Amino acid sequence: MAAEIRTFPCLNDNFGHLIHDADTLATASIDAPEAGPIVAALEREGWTLTDILITHHHGDHVGGVAELKQKYGCRVVAPHDKTTKIANADLRVANGDVVKVGGLLARVLETPGHTLDHVSYVFDGEKALFAADTLFSIGCGRVFEGTYPMMWDSLLKLRALPDDFRLYCGHEYTASNVKFALTVEPDNAALQARADEVSRLRAANKPTIPSLLGEEKKANVFLRADDAVVAQKLHMQGASAEEVFRELRERKNKS
Repeated sequence: MAAEIRTFPCLNDNFGHLIHDADTLATASIDAPEAGPIVAALEREGWTLTDILITHHHGDHVGGVAELKQKYGCRVVAPHDKTTKIANADLRVANGDVVKVGGLLARVLETPGHTLDHVSYVFDGEKALFAADTLFSIGCGRVFEGTYPMMWDSLLKLRALPDDFRLYCGHEYTASNVKFALTVEPDNAALQARADEVSRLRAANKPTIPSLLGEEKKANVFLRADDAVVAQKLHMQGASAEEVFRELRERKNKS
């Protein structure tokens, strides 16, 4: 049987994600913004939490770990960078490691920039990418601890995944991201189509993710900082991809 994935709101604008292996009954939460909505989702489905896969150390991604660990005795998997204090970690993982959730396999990609310890989890068999705060739908995370070239390199790693993968990110920021992206590329047809879709989804109080990675590659300006069209829109012809990315991210920071 195929894996089952559930996405639901946590905190103010975070997403909670559960991935469940119907064959072994193993269930992982990707991050744990807060315990309550995750417990509610588990009980709604009749699932038991076996694992928490942490992407990075920010409080809005680990706030529910201790309570969930106490309740379920689940395994906590965290990035290998031990300079960030993540409590209750049972296993530390680095780039290229594979984490088993029952019969499901999650490949670890180090995607630093937003934080230095950030990792993303790639379930190749399920065509699912859990990118937390590195890649958002029509956006990307702020560069807090890393550098712009580091963040751009992380986005390239994610962009290299197949078009038919679905992106599950950490926050419901899509409407804001669309608004900014349209200031750069108002005539991007893929972006216009996504803007219409996002308006419909939000009006119905539905989440805007998952999104298809192939569509993100066309509509997400942050994934296209090496595209001459984007450089031209910013009047930065001849600039490096890292310079264009920096300009995009800094403009978004001020928007």
